[in-house]
Amino acid sequence: MSRLLLLTLVSALLMAQQQQTPPAQTQPAEAPLNRFIIGTTRVVAPVIVFDRDGRTVGGIRPDEFHLYDMGKEQNIQVDETFVPISLVVAIQCTSEVEKLLPQVSKIGNLIKPLVLGDLGEAAVMTFDSRVKVLQDFTADPDKITKAVRNINTYSGGSMAHLNDAVDESIRMLRARTGNRRRILLLISETRDQGSAAGTRETLIEMQLQSVRVYQVTMSRLLGKLTAAPDVQYDTRPPAMVPMPSNTVATPTTVMQTYGTEGNSATFIPLLMEIYRDAKAIFKSSPVQLYTKGTGGEEFPFYGGHGLEQAIQRIGEDLHSEYTLSYSPTTKEEGGFHDIKVVVSGHPEVPIKNGIKVRPGYWAATHQ
Repeated sequence: MSRLLLLTLVSALLMAQQQQTPPAQTQPAEAPLNRFIIGTTRVVAPVIVFDRDGRTVGGIRPDEFHLYDMGKEQNIQVDETFVPISLVVAIQCTSEVEKLLPQVSKIGNLIKPLVLGDLGEAAVMTFDSRVKVLQDFTADPDKITKAVRNINTYSGGSMAHLNDAVDESIRMLRARTGNRRRILLLISETRDQGSAAGTRETLIEMQLQSVRVYQVTMSRLLGKLTAAPDVQYDTRPPAMVPMPSNTVATPTTVMQTYGTEGNSATFIPLLMEIYRDAKAIFKSSPVQLYTKGTGGEEFPFYGGHGLEQAIQRIGEDLHSEYTLSYSPTTKEEGGFHDIKVVVSGHPEVPIKNGIKVRPGYWAATHQ
């Protein structure tokens, strides 16, 4: 009898457990999916203001700035204080630009005084088919100078993994804590060869991490010209012939030399295409997308003092800017958000073409 009673108790316990644990298929199929938004809660828009002669303008009051996101004016905060800089210097070291590297190695001592200032820090990397960090972030000018001086050509051949170098730079900058400006200085050619990282994904990550890109172009043609000549006839089209070292680099001369679009208005449709992953983006170099898409700039490197002048210009930009930030009232609207900044009531600022700001950002909404 005790054995029968034990079996009865076990059966009762099993039945009770099955009644307490509802099967998975009893969960309602119509349960609502979680809604999430991928985008940004606060947008940072560094702005540089120029007068009619192209000189930077200081002393602009916060109430004179007006920022429009998708045509709607935003409630902005204007920071006029100098925000410390975290800078990555990424230098191409392929055999194609080997003859230019001795000139690049001389600019290390300019980075701290001209670009970083007292509170800034910099890291130095080189890339060919590999990416190598020569110096992690440091504020020590001697370490920065030494790292740049020690660049050389690797055994990686002529493949320049530019996108991989940019992707690694973003990862390094993302790890910097505190209120810092994240800047990438590329000293390289404009094209990518064989990177695992894609241009579209890399640009989107730049936007999310507020990384701004400046680039000094190392011309493959100039590298060949500085080497021993091995051709007798110049069959290049006129726009591909490097200008003399004393030629002033203007937007027109740069556009003629590199075939880039002349202003942000013509660039915005191209930027929208890359977010849609359209094939037309490959008409332009990754560098053009990175610089214009983040509010940076490209500078040509023709030899002589061109590299030093480019470093000086970048420093002037970074030390003359105003930092505008806002929480967009348009954050629920997915897609590309164009940004427009206007300065009103200031006598030195022209009504048009006096503002340099990133063209916009991407905000994607998913259900």
